[in-house]
Amino acid sequence: MRRLFAFALLLAAPAHAETPYQLYAVGKYDEAIKAGVAENDAVGLSVAAGATLAEEASRDQPCLECLERAEDYARRAIAADPKLPEARVYLAFSLGLKAHIEGSLRARLKDYPDQAKSALDAALATDPKNAWALAARGGWNIAIVRGGGATLARLFYGATLKKGLDDFAAAFDAAPDDIVVLYQYALTLSEYDPVHYHDYIAAALTHVASGTPDMAYERLMQKRASDLLEVLKKGDSDAYVARVRKYEGYP
Repeated sequence: MRRLFAFALLLAAPAHAETPYQLYAVGKYDEAIKAGVAENDAVGLSVAAGATLAEEASRDQPCLECLERAEDYARRAIAADPKLPEARVYLAFSLGLKAHIEGSLRARLKDYPDQAKSALDAALATDPKNAWALAARGGWNIAIVRGGGATLARLFYGATLKKGLDDFAAAFDAAPDDIVVLYQYALTLSEYDPVHYHDYIAAALTHVASGTPDMAYERLMQKRASDLLEVLKKGDSDAYVARVRKYEGYP
């Protein structure tokens, strides 16, 4: 999915120019954001949102203002082209990370969970095999169950653990070696139940650590997967959970 999106952007760009996506892919996030905003169309603004999120992931401390900018770029991209799935995925990511900073109560009051789910459902209505959207919806389901318990999650949001795992399975079918999908799967299960899912987490992290990254963002995920795997193997559960929360963007 991501590679097809990137290929389409490259075909549309002059051969001599560095496109916003090319800048994003090599980790020139500030330049990618400026270039994407300057283009001021759905694709450019979507890349600006993705680059802002990638830059945020690289920080030692979470930045709420940065996530609000990513959300704004994503919403502007959606307004320009409601059928661009990447923009909706970035919107859902932005809202999920904002919820980590602001807390679950404030997130519910601002309707972040429903907004994120609606964005992901819309992305998948346009592109049913979008691996990032499937993984994000899988993560959404499992996070809702973890936060409110199975009964309340099902009653208020229609979220279940099975739906989450099924979405991740569909994401793996769509993109078996996608580093971001595998990494997100490992983080999601690590937050939900790192003991019960220990072997699944270890397998996913190992797959990420041995993968071949295409982008700077994937190289960061790979580095963090190796770090998490090392801590996991030491058996220090408190240290592992703390590291997971840090990489998930919690203050």
